[in-house]
Amino acid sequence: MSNVLTFTDKGIYCPAGDFYIDPWGRVERALITHGHSDHARWGMGSYLATKAAAPVMQHRLGDVSIDTVNYAETVQIGDARVSFHPAGHVPGSAQIRVEVAGEVWVASGDYKTTNDGFSEPFEPVRCHAFITESTFGLPIFKWQPQQVVADQINTWWTANRAEGKASILGAYALGKAQRLMSCVDASIGPILTHASIENTNDILRAQGLHLPDTVRVTAETGLKKYPSALVICPPSAFGPWSKKFGPQSQAFASGWMALRGVKRRRAAERGFIISDHADWTELNSAIAETGAERIFVTHGYTSVFTKWLRDQGYDAHVVSTDYGGDEADDSDAPQQDTQDAGAAV
Repeated sequence: MSNVLTFTDKGIYCPAGDFYIDPWGRVERALITHGHSDHARWGMGSYLATKAAAPVMQHRLGDVSIDTVNYAETVQIGDARVSFHPAGHVPGSAQIRVEVAGEVWVASGDYKTTNDGFSEPFEPVRCHAFITESTFGLPIFKWQPQQVVADQINTWWTANRAEGKASILGAYALGKAQRLMSCVDASIGPILTHASIENTNDILRAQGLHLPDTVRVTAETGLKKYPSALVICPPSAFGPWSKKFGPQSQAFASGWMALRGVKRRRAAERGFIISDHADWTELNSAIAETGAERIFVTHGYTSVFTKWLRDQGYDAHVVSTDYGGDEADDSDAPQQDTQDAGAAV
């Protein structure tokens, strides 16, 4: 058993420091990579996160104790030296580096290596062992440049405006929604947001992050008051909530739009392929940059991706966790090791 990090039924545990990383069971001390609900859960005795991640965590978790650190700041916890490094996933997200007696492990949380211009850019961290996600760990997942997707959304939005329709865009409240509103052309029309998204916007703006002007949707908000609007809401709001906007076109922005059948199950007219998780190429390049020989794959297409890594010469292993993959709230996310598991790697 490693004295750096081990895998337990409560989460990733450091015996030398007596703490857990992103635990899903109740523990006394939790180090958190970012604020999404599958990584930052209520009920821990204390929390440690980056200063940029803490405000959203506080909003979501309520009256909990959260200590904070800057990126790259080293803290001593028991016999472990710990530091947080940008993961590029959402604002404040981090990889957590743990060093014990000269041996270094890194827990990635969720990450992407492409700079989205909004989150802190990913920084590779050299280590002996790397714990990685594999949410999109198949070669069929290859993201287009962000500007290409933004242009697709702008074209769709402009066409809807010409037809007198609202453009309803499903995106997740922390990270994806803000990334999209930051890269689309706000001169096309007003950007309206669901309350859950606007609450997050308020928190991020208070931290000094720049976002375009947005309008919080209320019971009185409708298409007549805001013609040609782009309405950004969580996928759960599709249905009765979105009907108030009258004639509309609905679309989803998710990496899962790359899979046949997901858009159809969503009954969406359009699917924009964009994710805050690494695609196949990014996963492989990130792992290579760590220099690690031991790789632990925690969530996503774990079996397929682990086999691929072993074929490349890594000492790779599957680890069972309770992490949810893309945006944590995506009920259409497939069971990754069954659907498309036969794809060539």
